[in-house]
Amino acid sequence: MVAPIAVVGPTASGKSALGIALAQELGGEVVNVDSMQLYRGMDIGTAKLAPEERGGIPHHLLDIWDVTKTASVAEYQQLAVAAVEEIAARGKVPVLVGGSMLYVQSLLDDWQFPPTDPAVRAKYESRLAAIGVDALHAELAEVDPEAARVIEDKDPRRTVRALEVIELTGKPFQASQPPKDAPPRWGTRVLGLRTMPEWLNPRIAERTRLMFEHGLVDEVRGLQDAGLIRESTAGRAIGYAQVLAMLEGELSLDDAYEQTVTGTRRYVRRQRSWFNRDPRIVWLDATGDDVPGAALAALDLPA
Repeated sequence: MVAPIAVVGPTASGKSALGIALAQELGGEVVNVDSMQLYRGMDIGTAKLAPEERGGIPHHLLDIWDVTKTASVAEYQQLAVAAVEEIAARGKVPVLVGGSMLYVQSLLDDWQFPPTDPAVRAKYESRLAAIGVDALHAELAEVDPEAARVIEDKDPRRTVRALEVIELTGKPFQASQPPKDAPPRWGTRVLGLRTMPEWLNPRIAERTRLMFEHGLVDEVRGLQDAGLIRESTAGRAIGYAQVLAMLEGELSLDDAYEQTVTGTRRYVRRQRSWFNRDPRIVWLDATGDDVPGAALAALDLPA
């Protein structure tokens, strides 16, 4: 099997451009590993490349879910494994591109997902309804600080899931995940784009400004007609959650923009922490003059 290449790292670090450059150079096809780009119609707020921006490279697992669907890492894993192996079987190089942490790990590792129990989950969903996501996340932090650090404090679904897994297994949530020092599935070569806040933060602000200028609010209005709500997985995505709150009169346009920027920066800090713990990643300077050339050199391939 042709060994895949993965390109990971924080939001706005240049993963998409590097993935296309590597696919063009190596005869590859891109497999999306961004959880929100799985959703149809979520284009502007996820910085999804338009077809004409993809350099003629086939992209897989974009636009496969309706915005009403609850995200499932396990379902994504099945689809992505099949896509990677089909691409490799044709002699093409699968290039895995994205920064969604659990989705990346579900591909790089043979992750057997922990059990579920409707009664236990219902108990924590009732607790969520009674005390709210902030208080439930605080309870998670008491029993499993590491899980609480990784899971966004406004993510009720994953907070409930972590508490369910902890109760069912009697172990910390992270213990149900595979170790990050095992050889990656398929012998995947993993490249990471390293950034510093003083370089990345202005890029995040500028990218967010352009999203709003290029029609993010109208995109969200259209997605509301398709069933997008704040309680859904898609409706909690950074940018979309803030615009939905604005459309419901809870935020001004300026506040929606500012909260999108700060939410993205907070998410980037989580991405950095997560990926920095993975010793299998070969890090590249995202600010370099020739990032694709540096990537090929890191892969020991001619530039």
